[in-house]
Amino acid sequence: MADGGEGTVDALVAAASGELVTVTVEGPLGTPVEAAFGLIEAGRTAVVELASASGLTLVPKDLRDPRVTSTFGFGQLLDAVRRKGVTRIIAGIGGSATNDGGAGMAQALGFRLLDASGHDLPRGGAALARLERVLPPGTDEWTEVAVEVAVDVTNPLTGPQGATYVYGPQKGASSEQVLAELDAALSRFAGVIARDLHRQVAELPGAGAAGGVGAGLVAFLGASLRRGAPLVVEAAGLDAALDGAAAVFTGEGRVDAQTAFGKGPAEVVERARRRGLPAVLLAGSLGAGWETLGCPVYPLADDTQPLEYREAHAAELLELAAERALRELEA
Repeated sequence: MADGGEGTVDALVAAASGELVTVTVEGPLGTPVEAAFGLIEAGRTAVVELASASGLTLVPKDLRDPRVTSTFGFGQLLDAVRRKGVTRIIAGIGGSATNDGGAGMAQALGFRLLDASGHDLPRGGAALARLERVLPPGTDEWTEVAVEVAVDVTNPLTGPQGATYVYGPQKGASSEQVLAELDAALSRFAGVIARDLHRQVAELPGAGAAGGVGAGLVAFLGASLRRGAPLVVEAAGLDAALDGAAAVFTGEGRVDAQTAFGKGPAEVVERARRRGLPAVLLAGSLGAGWETLGCPVYPLADDTQPLEYREAHAAELLELAAERALRELEA
């Protein structure tokens, strides 16, 4: 199980007995990286993660600069997926290294982003300040593909709560000047999209996800933005799997107040509750507010045990926690 973040491809491939496919694409700085996607439902649905092609972990800390990092490789990944003949794509877009609104992705898919002289823009978020025109590809190869995006943030594309100001600093936007430059570039980007593609993305909730890739997927591919946990839980077939179940077990590395707000375990607990089934959560550790989940939570260990011990004995601790939970369910 997953909620659209890291591990979503692996989770859905495992849950649906799917196929994992690896392709070579350009990373955020243009160097080759290996990115994987999953095929499920007899190859009709694909699952992708932006982070595998354009993720922050692919860029060394001293080279992180959202003015130049690009989602071009994510576009290449999507194109490889489309060529498999899928009719649906589930996209997780967390963990990006970019702030280009999905412009690089669009360029990889055949869109032309032109400046006032008719030249193609270079890659990166800063270049969008010179965007004058967007030209779609000559043929629309995406009309038969439904793209659903797992998004658990409501940030708009621009402004104080937008992609740049909220997430830019962790991607290397280190000064107020750079933040202002990138935010203004995304504003221009949204304006040109509205004029040339007739899609309004500037204030769309979730458009600011992944440095604006939420906006780009809507603008260029007509994607729909959905809450990540329900989208993945449904694709994994959890509801059908609950038929005949006596109880439901789920888990998370650290359970805290955030768990109850849109994360995968909370969605699993809610689906069990709807069926009248007891749900249990096994937790690697507990943080403030863990009680808000509303189901029994069994930590694998307490904080008095050193982290090194808990990591070394994780399997054993997991078994013991599950045994405690089962005994209480049977009581």
